[in-house]
Amino acid sequence: MEDKCCCVEKKKERTPDEYKSLMNRLNRIEGQIKGIKGMVEHSAYCTDIVTQVSAVTAALNSFNKELLSNHIRTCVAQDIRDGKDEVIDDLVNTLYKLMK
Repeated sequence: MEDKCCCVEKKKERTPDEYKSLMNRLNRIEGQIKGIKGMVEHSAYCTDIVTQVSAVTAALNSFNKELLSNHIRTCVAQDIRDGKDEVIDDLVNTLYKLMK
């Protein structure tokens, strides 16, 4: 039986722990966004909103770091072991997108 990358057909099977961690982060971010929306609705002071937006940006960056780290350790590493070096170009393109 041929080994396949965990990212077959642009899907990824995540461990229960990985799924839980990512979903917890996203739920917290969603709560932060709702909080910002409430601040705008209640005419909060601009710099208070900007501070909360900055916190959301940091939370999204942390989410991306966790997701990308796991991707490199699993999918990318397995593809390289399988001789699929094109995964390196895909990773580089992803990093370029993150650095815009």
